[in-house]
Amino acid sequence: MGRKKKELPLLEGIDIVDVAAEGKAIAKVERPDRPGQQMVIFIPYGAPGDIADIKIDRKKHSFAEGHIERLVKPSEIRVEPRCRHFGICGGCKWQHLPYEAQLDLKRRQVVDALDRIGKVEYPEVKSTLGSKQQWGYRNKMEYTACDKRWRTWEEMRSAEADAPVLPALGFHIPGAFDKVLHIEECLLQEEKGDQIRNAIYDFAVTNGLSFFNIRDNHGLLRTVMIRTASTGEIMVCVVFGEADSEGIKAVMEMLEDRFPEIDSLLYVVNLKLNDSITDQKVEVWKGRDYIEEEMEGLHFRVNAKSFYQTNSAQAYELYKVARRFAGLEERSDYLPLVYDLYTGTGTIANFVARNARKVVGIEYVPEAIEDAKLNSKVNGIDNTLFYAGDMKNVLTDSFIQEHGCPEVMIVDPPRAGMHEDVVKTILRTLPGVLVYVSCNPATQARDLALLSEAYEITDVQPVDMFPHTHHVENVVRLQLRPQGSR
Repeated sequence: MGRKKKELPLLEGIDIVDVAAEGKAIAKVERPDRPGQQMVIFIPYGAPGDIADIKIDRKKHSFAEGHIERLVKPSEIRVEPRCRHFGICGGCKWQHLPYEAQLDLKRRQVVDALDRIGKVEYPEVKSTLGSKQQWGYRNKMEYTACDKRWRTWEEMRSAEADAPVLPALGFHIPGAFDKVLHIEECLLQEEKGDQIRNAIYDFAVTNGLSFFNIRDNHGLLRTVMIRTASTGEIMVCVVFGEADSEGIKAVMEMLEDRFPEIDSLLYVVNLKLNDSITDQKVEVWKGRDYIEEEMEGLHFRVNAKSFYQTNSAQAYELYKVARRFAGLEERSDYLPLVYDLYTGTGTIANFVARNARKVVGIEYVPEAIEDAKLNSKVNGIDNTLFYAGDMKNVLTDSFIQEHGCPEVMIVDPPRAGMHEDVVKTILRTLPGVLVYVSCNPATQARDLALLSEAYEITDVQPVDMFPHTHHVENVVRLQLRPQGSR
């Protein structure tokens, strides 16, 4: 017989004192094995000021993870979550915190990363730039179909023993690839998204169409992506897990009839083991294969595979900060050469191009570079050049010699930050101004420490792209130090 697992304790009347970088609340208790030393407990859905009974779920050497078993005294800052799925879905972990508190916590994440990881000098970090739209702000949502929905303990206890388990169209339960929570409403996208998703679900159930079995890789309805652009245009892409032409036709005809306002109605037949459609053919059922976003008179074409910032209105605010930090707000006789690293579909590059002599964009994904070139063409922009490839292999000394040494460089890397070789190339190139846009303050702070040998930080502006989550974007302006002070 295996060794019986030790029952982990229930701690009563514990004060929750703070929130950590990953969004979980923090409590501190004395370690039972080392009196006088504190152990940190990470707790989801807690608020600073809560007093709670906390059940320990996992214990490590120096920290533990737990959940609130009973809220003894709620924090004064707590607010009532609006979403019926809050606490189960895992998407918006901060709906119970007032928005001003969320913005303050995001600023503190940035400060903590600069202090603890970067260990660099920096000016006062500005207050987080909040999103004017705190609900319905997402322009893209992806939903997963599953033949057996995940049920809460309450649902299982109240269900009849022989009641059939219904399918789901919703979100993966955090940490469980094969468990999907059925969603009846999501407050992060416009209401039209709920109507379309629920119509697909009801039609499939009523007509006996199969939902995907994630473990066995079969079933017709697999995933649904809905995009709603700032221009009002709508894209729906239904991904099917079987090449059932009759079933596909039935779903697509229903969407065409029920929702004539859809501008781009697409489908994909994906028979692979994973959900990615980047290597799959996208079929157009009705309309165009793209929708358009608009920003300051510029139009950006977004297709089913395109990356575009998920909060359109706040992306505009983010790019305005980056443009201001780069000194590219006003037209002048002096037009700098700009490099835009990790350019994606060229949104920032095209956004700043009117105030630059030339913008050179580099991106790893070839399809994104094709989108970037198309976006320049659509907008009549002729002073951009785009290159695809691994950043550390493209951005070389010979590349810079060929295209010129940039006076301004904008970088917007993925969560992992910049490769060390890219940082070294920047330190050899030494653009006068470097603007670093990041979705991960921790890796940004690490890179800033490496860049500090030649640059000083002059401005730090956190931007909230995702209300009710712990995620924060941060924009940092770096100025080249005078040669004698390096």
